[in-house]
Amino acid sequence: MTQKPETKGDEKIVYHTCPFCEATCGLELTIKNNQITRVRGDKEDVFSRGHFCPKGGAIGDLHEDPDRLRVPMIREGNKWKKVSWDEAFEAVEQGLLPLIKKYGNNSVAMYLGNPCSHTMAAATYIRTLAKALKTKNLYSSSSVDQIPKHVSCGFMFGSPLTIPIPDIDRTAFLLMLGANPYVSNGSLCTAPDFPGRLRNLIKRGGKLVVIDPCRTKTAQLANEHYFIRPGTDALFLFSLVHVLFKENLVSLGKLADHVIGVEELKIASEVFSPEAVEGHCKISKEAICQIATELAGADKAVVYGRIGTCVTQFGTLTNWLVDVLNVLTGNMDNEGGSMFPMPAHEPVGIPSMGKGFKTGRWKSRVKGFPEVMGEFPVATLADEMEIPGEGQVRALLTIAANPVISNPNSNRLDRAMANLDFMVSIDFYLNETTRHAHVILPPASPLSHSHYDFFFYGLSVRNIVNFSPPAVPKENQEMDKWKIMAKLASIFSGMGAGADPKTIDDFVIQYLVKSAFSSDKNQKPDISPESIFSLLEKYKGPERILDFLLRTGPYGDGFGANPDGLSLDKLAAHPHGIDLGPLKPRILKILKTASGKIELAPDVIIDDIRRLQASIAAFSDNTMVLIGRRHLRSNNSWFHNIPKLVKGKNRCTLQIHPDDASQMGLNDGGQALVSSAVGEIKVPVEITTDMMKGVVSIPHGWGHDMSGISMKVAEKNPGVNSNILADEKQIDIVSGNAVLNGIPVVVAPFLSNF
Repeated sequence: MTQKPETKGDEKIVYHTCPFCEATCGLELTIKNNQITRVRGDKEDVFSRGHFCPKGGAIGDLHEDPDRLRVPMIREGNKWKKVSWDEAFEAVEQGLLPLIKKYGNNSVAMYLGNPCSHTMAAATYIRTLAKALKTKNLYSSSSVDQIPKHVSCGFMFGSPLTIPIPDIDRTAFLLMLGANPYVSNGSLCTAPDFPGRLRNLIKRGGKLVVIDPCRTKTAQLANEHYFIRPGTDALFLFSLVHVLFKENLVSLGKLADHVIGVEELKIASEVFSPEAVEGHCKISKEAICQIATELAGADKAVVYGRIGTCVTQFGTLTNWLVDVLNVLTGNMDNEGGSMFPMPAHEPVGIPSMGKGFKTGRWKSRVKGFPEVMGEFPVATLADEMEIPGEGQVRALLTIAANPVISNPNSNRLDRAMANLDFMVSIDFYLNETTRHAHVILPPASPLSHSHYDFFFYGLSVRNIVNFSPPAVPKENQEMDKWKIMAKLASIFSGMGAGADPKTIDDFVIQYLVKSAFSSDKNQKPDISPESIFSLLEKYKGPERILDFLLRTGPYGDGFGANPDGLSLDKLAAHPHGIDLGPLKPRILKILKTASGKIELAPDVIIDDIRRLQASIAAFSDNTMVLIGRRHLRSNNSWFHNIPKLVKGKNRCTLQIHPDDASQMGLNDGGQALVSSAVGEIKVPVEITTDMMKGVVSIPHGWGHDMSGISMKVAEKNPGVNSNILADEKQIDIVSGNAVLNGIPVVVAPFLSNF
């Protein structure tokens, strides 16, 4: 499918959704000779209304980056050579299949990076690829950023994908923790121009309260900002719950008959009084009581927590408490509170009780960590590579991932990867991780792919839908990402490297169609599967899957049953998207718990509260602790090879409060040595009153000074890898998420030997 462009002389204008973060901003691209000559925000986009950020503005720079790989690469010793796609897939087959035959399927691990959430190919083909590989060693960046939210929602609502979203456009009181949408653009909350939406909240008389150990740009905008000791968010939130019960402020509203576990929760909250926690979280008991009272008293209120609440030792408890508070104040599934989007591609089901959510269906080989959502924690990947025995990971497939930069104790993981028997990477950069690969399979540029946000429309503050066909054609020899994944699935399924990806593509759509007719929970189309296959022939790959899901979804045309409904043809005819309306109450239609109710006190959660109680007795604030931070011009380790996004002053610094700097003998612009239980790094010092005393901050995603990479701009602006300091043994017990915030560190001046 190609977009019919607007033409101006020898230039054309096309519209494309930005694929670089969760905001899903619409872009207006001016193209001449298949080169991007100008990028602007699409003012007619139904969701973003012209807003975009520097990352979107650099989409042409990424497309034209000379370091971006266009053809497959095979490593021979320390040298790389370009090869044909046939040669590359043959090398994969020859490298991996003998290992699988000798050591079993679990000897190959698969690691999915954050960018997978931003592509149609990964959304539609990951499951097929994983099933073909038949390994239990699955890992993803989810367990270094967000899986506690999935786990807490899974236990409360029955599905880890049933995640409530703050209705920020209609709320009157927003309590925000662990989030800085001024620079992140939002996370697990798709909202273009998040800062503008926050300003509108305040402008209409609402209140924004931010809890953060740093006075971020978001905190500076807020009506109130409170510093909090990193890692104590759960204590703070539990104290709010305590106040709600003690002051008789609990009001379940319309959900009163659909909630269980209230009494168990009340009993559990008794020990977390404001007086008991104020010395730990560093928020006064008076402030805690005030926040609880205002939260309960506001006409429309919502609590929202993000990355900072997940990457701590109590990530699951913290995220559970966020939604507990929304339930207890009557703001769950209410306008202006915490609501559930209805994406256009969502299968239409009938309300029923489900099986609930479980973890630990199998355990990791070395440390016995429970499986969560089919994955093991990334914190144990190095264990599985290094420790001999049956099932040892001897090979690795990475997809759009850079775990050598993003994982805890990354130096150890770097060493473990160097000793693998074979490694394959789907990636268009030779970076810190892919330099260990034996074969690199680069997908085509994001602008040469169709785009639809399968993941983020299910997390959106408004029900909208948008589709972008390829903006420019693929360059010679470039391959679509879905075809690469289909070819790999063919290899792992025994069809061989020469198999046509169409075979896998046909299998996927046939499976989806037949599942729609066999499932009792889905609304069945009124025509036969054979007729549907015929009507879908116009498309292939992810576009064909999308067309089917749109047409059978809640707004779909039902293959003729609802002529005014959605199809991919109709969506493609609206390059600025289609607004499907504001969020509406729907929780009773999507609950999948065994009880059919919101379960406020799941056994797994209640059991973990003892660990939180123990942290009170063991608390010490004499240790300096480390947190991460984000910047608008990067997304984890992305975009550090784009000149316009890394220009300016060094952003990879140690931020520290002036009093702490003085006590430690640190000077602004000088060098500090930061050490932890597992590593040490040297980093430039930036003194600022925006940091809480006792807390230092280093951004995540840097450290591009390793040999063997080929990213010229990033190598000149390497920064330091803060994850060298993160201890992989420290995790959130319930979810397995790595602890990247609240890391105990020692900070001292760096003394050169010269």
